[in-house]
Amino acid sequence: MFNLAIKNKNKNQQSLEQKMNSVRAGVLGSNDGILTVVGVLFSTAAATTDNFIILIAGFADLLACAFSMAAGEYASVSAQRETERAVVGSEQKRINTDKNYSRRIIIAGYVKRGVSQITAEKIANELIAKHEIVSVVYEKYTLKIGEYVNPWDAAISSLFSAGLGGIFPLAAMFFLPASVKFVGTILATTLAVAITGSLSAILGKSDLRAAVVRNVVIGLITVAIHYYVGKLF
Repeated sequence: MFNLAIKNKNKNQQSLEQKMNSVRAGVLGSNDGILTVVGVLFSTAAATTDNFIILIAGFADLLACAFSMAAGEYASVSAQRETERAVVGSEQKRINTDKNYSRRIIIAGYVKRGVSQITAEKIANELIAKHEIVSVVYEKYTLKIGEYVNPWDAAISSLFSAGLGGIFPLAAMFFLPASVKFVGTILATTLAVAITGSLSAILGKSDLRAAVVRNVVIGLITVAIHYYVGKLF
């Protein structure tokens, strides 16, 4: 029964929550791409003035970061998806072996939220009559059957966003004149992480200023640390 619900859901358009999860993965991937690439660029640039070596190091790191982020997102989201499906299967077995299981779970949930016992029983009866497994799973885990995060969406989003994010510092370091190369790369990095900080704050409905300042400070610390690491060699 729950398998049918999942298949039907997957045929429909993605929910807003699923789309937002893919966007969040993209924002995080972009931020990681920016910071890892700028870190390698500054470490390499501090150690050598050979533009070709700097470009190769930065480009190699950009590719490594993008594919690493994609693989990590795919593995993480796949594990989450399988765990959620296992939960649904477990709850279905309990429903099949205990005819009052669903009713107890739903009633207890509504009573806990302040609904009277009589009203909670009426709600439970109605929900069970319409979609029992869906109601039980949502009541216990706040999980909507079929609205699993797609691991491929998360992986592809991270892959491209990490690559695009890393282009900001890479392009600045490679194309700017030597006299403003470092300053220009720092400015490009600051702008890029400010954008990703703004997007993360908007998506998470958190403080915009705090998110931007946090990202910029982390970005500048990353640049400083990697620059002095490069100077050691």
